[in-house]
Amino acid sequence: MGIPLHEIQLYKNFDDLAKELLDLAKQIMPGKLIYLNALNDKQQTILKLSDTNTEILISEGMVIDLNETLCHRVNFENNRPLIYEDLNKEDWLGDLEEALVEVNIKSYLGIPIYLIDGNVFGTLCVAHHEDTHFDKQNINMLQRIAKMFSYWLELERLAYRDSLTGLYNRQYLYKHFETNVESEGTLFFLDLDGFKSVNDIYGHETGDLLLKEVAFKLNEFIKEQSDAFAVRLGGDEFIVNLPYISNKKEVCKQAERLLNYLNTWTNELDKCKLSASIGIVSYPNSNSISLKTLLANADKALYCSKSAGKNTYHFYSENV
Repeated sequence: MGIPLHEIQLYKNFDDLAKELLDLAKQIMPGKLIYLNALNDKQQTILKLSDTNTEILISEGMVIDLNETLCHRVNFENNRPLIYEDLNKEDWLGDLEEALVEVNIKSYLGIPIYLIDGNVFGTLCVAHHEDTHFDKQNINMLQRIAKMFSYWLELERLAYRDSLTGLYNRQYLYKHFETNVESEGTLFFLDLDGFKSVNDIYGHETGDLLLKEVAFKLNEFIKEQSDAFAVRLGGDEFIVNLPYISNKKEVCKQAERLLNYLNTWTNELDKCKLSASIGIVSYPNSNSISLKTLLANADKALYCSKSAGKNTYHFYSENV
C-alpha cells in the first residue's frame, strides 16, 4: 500500500501539483479544510493542507497511526468515499472520538486515491468543525480530480522504476543519494550466479520470470528494514540500500538472510539452480563518499565473492 515518502520527495513539482489539486477541491467544497494523505500499512501522513489557519488542528507532515484515523475506514476495496456529515451522531467511534474532538473535526469526507496498478496511494479528505451536508455531485467531482492526480503519480513513478521488475532504477538511486543525507548505511551489490546460462538454456522468457522473482524476494527482504529500498541497475545486477545499518555483525546477519532468500525458488524456477553473490560497502554518510565510488567499491567486493566460489558475500576493503 502507498508510495514511500522518500520516493514522493523526488517527484518533480509535487508541491505545486498538490496545491493545484487542493485549490480545485476547495472550489468545489468552499469553506472546508481539504487535505492530501499518503497511506501505508501502518501510518497516515498528512502531505498537504489547503489552509493552515483553520479551526481544524492538524498540520502538514503529521504522522498518525492508521488505526487511529478515519481514513482507515475508507472502503478502498470497492472504491467508495467515506462520508460522515455529523460525527457526533456516530456511536462506533470509541477511542477515536477523543482524537477527533482534540483536532476539532465534526464532519468528514474521505476520497480514495489509487495508483494505476491498483495499489492505494492515500486519500483526498474534506473536514469541517461543524456538521456538513456533502452533495453527491460535489463528491463525484472530487473523485474525478483524485483520478486525474493518480495519472500524474504514475508518470512520476515510471521515471524512477524499472519497467520489467517494478524495482527502482539507476536514476532513482543517483537522485536519492543527491537529495538525501543518511547518517550511515550499507549497500549490497548483488548479481545472480550463472544467470547467463539461464537465458542460453531456457530462453529469455524464463530469464525475465527469474528477474521478477528476484524483485519479489528483494521487496520481501526490505519490508522489515526502515527506509530500505532495492534497485535494478540492469541485467541481473541489483542494489539494496540499508540506511542506518553499518554494524558489521548486523550487516552479516542481513547478508546471510538475503542469500537464503535467493537460494529458494518456485518449482518452475528451481530447475535453474541459481544463487547470488554480494559485495558489501558501508558508508558513514551519503555525502562523504560519492555514490560512484561506493558502487565501484561494492563491485570490487562482489568480484571477491565470485572468486571465492559464489553464493557468498564479501566486504570491501582498501586491500581488495
